[in-house]
Amino acid sequence: MFKKKKKYIIYNKKIKFLYFIEKKIEAGISFLGWEIKSIKLGKLNIENSYIKFKNLNAYLLNFNITPINDFYKNIKTSRSIKLLLKKKELLYLFNKIKREGYTIVPLCMYWKKNWIKLNLCLSKGKKKYDKRKNIKKKEWEIIKNRILKIS
Repeated sequence: MFKKKKKYIIYNKKIKFLYFIEKKIEAGISFLGWEIKSIKLGKLNIENSYIKFKNLNAYLLNFNITPINDFYKNIKTSRSIKLLLKKKELLYLFNKIKREGYTIVPLCMYWKKNWIKLNLCLSKGKKKYDKRKNIKKKEWEIIKNRILKIS
């Protein structure tokens, strides 16, 4: 049987350019009702968001959700959202951040049955020369494909 391809609600394209991805972890998210409605309509931004630990709980910060209409005027659009992870996963991530200097960034958000899941990346930042290597590699692939098409 073929696996169904996941349809992402939102995908952060910058992550693969800015970070070396070590490990991906799936996490649940605790949302409010109006946030789910806005997410279904695609009114969200994940670009500059990151994960922070408070009292051994993981929180998603800088995650903007635009309300669907004027009914929701007195609402914070960028509140800290609690991530639902197992205790073992939380301890693992917390230790990696504190000891080895990793960062945790959200890669994508998708539906899994009736639940919204967030794919987190345990990653290290790239230096400028690493980014240049990636750009040169991509350019070479494009040139190579052009040469193969011509001949």
